[in-house]
Amino acid sequence: NGGRRNCVSDDPVFRVMEADMHNLTPTVGEVNGDRSNYRFSVLPGTGRQHGACDVKVDFSQRAVEPRDSVKGQIARVYFYVHDRYDLTMSRAQQQLFMAWHRQFPVSVWEQERERRIAAVMGHGNPFVTGERQWSSGHRNSADGVVTALKPVQADAYSGAVRGNRNSKVYHLPRGCPGFDQIADHNRVPFPSPAAASAAGYRQAGNCR
Repeated sequence: NGGRRNCVSDDPVFRVMEADMHNLTPTVGEVNGDRSNYRFSVLPGTGRQHGACDVKVDFSQRAVEPRDSVKGQIARVYFYVHDRYDLTMSRAQQQLFMAWHRQFPVSVWEQERERRIAAVMGHGNPFVTGERQWSSGHRNSADGVVTALKPVQADAYSGAVRGNRNSKVYHLPRGCPGFDQIADHNRVPFPSPAAASAAGYRQAGNCR
């Protein structure tokens, strides 16, 4: 519904995933455009069509084969993205990426790249460091989904939940008539209803 633009505006997880530096790499625009969203594959009968770029694209099969030197890195990036953001991966792609992972192990540059990105983002790619392994039937950690949604939940009321220090009752900015009736010296701000409850406050009974 609305494609990528709609995802950017409405999906906080997509916005985090799209900007994830582990999933970003410089590329030649024409090659990236031709690659589109085709699946990865092995294409022995397909010739190179992009000059010095060692990549094969089969438009009829909607498939692409990258150069050998990046196959392992691509596999580990796909493992990371699917695991972190709880995405499904076809059985065929899993088998191909597991084969590439074994055939093209982590390089010195890939390790350095991972360390540099982890220093900026605060977390690494566990499929590069070896902390996590992908196998058939892999169960996703969904670490990125939790990370992306936490700020949204915390900011749902924009820090505007108001508690009354005398009555130990809290009011929401919408649906609670007493929200603007608390005297300034009695107001206690909370970031969320959960925070107010944890502090011993209960929701006002006249909230709708």
